[in-house]
Amino acid sequence: MNTPKQDGLIKIAVFYDGNYFYKVSNYYSYYHERRARISVSGLHEFIRHRVSEYEHAQVDLCQIVDAHYFKGRISAQEANNHALYNDRVFDDILIKEGVATHYSLLKTSPEGKWQEKGIDVWLALEAFEQVYNKRFDVLVLITCDGDYVPLVRKLNTLGTRVMLLSWDFQYVNNKGDKKETRTSGDLLNVVNYPISMHEEIDSRTSKTSSEINNLFYKPAEPRPSDAKEQLTQIKTDDATDGKIFKGEILSVLEGYGFITPEDEGKENLFFYYGEVIEGEFKDLKSGDQVQYEIGKSTKGEDAAVRVKFLNRSTTIDF
Repeated sequence: MNTPKQDGLIKIAVFYDGNYFYKVSNYYSYYHERRARISVSGLHEFIRHRVSEYEHAQVDLCQIVDAHYFKGRISAQEANNHALYNDRVFDDILIKEGVATHYSLLKTSPEGKWQEKGIDVWLALEAFEQVYNKRFDVLVLITCDGDYVPLVRKLNTLGTRVMLLSWDFQYVNNKGDKKETRTSGDLLNVVNYPISMHEEIDSRTSKTSSEINNLFYKPAEPRPSDAKEQLTQIKTDDATDGKIFKGEILSVLEGYGFITPEDEGKENLFFYYGEVIEGEFKDLKSGDQVQYEIGKSTKGEDAAVRVKFLNRSTTIDF
């Protein structure tokens, strides 16, 4: 391995596994207490500072000179207007930050699920070619996939150090299913600079660290005009004769959420942010106890209406 530079420009390239980054950003937006998406500009600034520490160089000499984002996505014909709009917004962010995008169309499996094929190979080939031609000092991988181990070994033969930004987390989604993301141990063992981002973000000092706080966009308040267009609106007039039910907040997303009924065996209920009648929707967290009535959505499905906060679950911080 080459000795880190003591002076001169440190050239950095960043390669995003887009599907992985999308899941990470969703986790922090929907399920983590931060309730905000990852900021690309904040992440790039974080990278520059960490490279400066590892490479023993001044921050202003550590510059991201190339960045690439790889992701599979559905076709315009199969996407709804909301999905197309969100894709365009994120594309604008990537363009602003100088990130080159590489997209391939998702394919459907025999079971009807979307599948992302060949993206990891494409990313690895592009990364190797770019490093070979441009001789980056540090390549930053944003992924958790052990399939990139051969790439890291090849990059090291060219004298390029590899920094890995990865997140490990678990949560329960709005259907009550447990989801978990873990970083490959083999990948952690071969990279030069592994950084466990979940540990950085959840450390005791993170809430007062501007470097960590700048990793997140400031959460936006839900807008009624957006919610009416994008979410299932509830018909409160159809509420069930004022009968009160109790339950627990399962998850709170952007302008809506899900409640787990107190009665076992009942399905989780959707609720629209405008149905919170006491307190603020933005203050609701997973585990909070609420009461509600049951109405019908525009699709004719049961949904919680007139949601009222009862009490909050607490955890002890040792």
